[in-house]
Amino acid sequence: MGNMPFVYQIKANFIGIKWVFIPINFMLIQIHPTHPQPRQLAMVADCLQSGGIIAYPTDTIYGLGCSIFKQDAIEKICAIKKVDPEKANLSFICADLSDLSLYAKSIDNSLFRILKKALPGPFTFILPASKEVPKILQSRKKTIGLRIPDNLIALSIIKTLGHPILSASFPGDEVEEYTDPELIQENWGKQIDMVIDGGIGGINPSTVVDCTTDHYEIIRQGAGVWDY
Repeated sequence: MGNMPFVYQIKANFIGIKWVFIPINFMLIQIHPTHPQPRQLAMVADCLQSGGIIAYPTDTIYGLGCSIFKQDAIEKICAIKKVDPEKANLSFICADLSDLSLYAKSIDNSLFRILKKALPGPFTFILPASKEVPKILQSRKKTIGLRIPDNLIALSIIKTLGHPILSASFPGDEVEEYTDPELIQENWGKQIDMVIDGGIGGINPSTVVDCTTDHYEIIRQGAGVWDY
């Protein structure tokens, strides 16, 4: 579990004339996909700020996330995925292109035009990491994967938190298990702190494009169609 204090589930049992509220460590929160509720977003931001781990919807598959500035949470996600943080190719999602320019360096005009056209969208771009990227998130090549998903819930969470969050896939190949937030809660509720229910997710991950050389290379073909 994360480091969250007890929270109170919005449920109660009527016993006699008393309502009994049950404290829990874990929460499934429904957020409207087109009109995210500020109160729910604030609860998610509090969880992340406290070092919590969430499952959240994107424009592709549901992802595991935490604050990029909470190293313990990043290490816990790597433990869930059974990968070494120093060897894992980690990425995170940003709110807009201004964030991209903050966390990546050496973005020339031609690449910026491509990013502007492709994003928000189902792509992860591998870019040279700037000094603003926490070291635990940088690959040995000093690169970072950056996303701006076309999903209002994910973007609203970032804006409410005030900085990007980690973007990590669930372990294993059974992607269908990670499309239903209630199944995610059932299967992973003991290891993560909060599941954001934004509806049924997709089954295809993002398309990963390496932009660290002059010849951009597709590392993984996913939901995004690369025609740039």
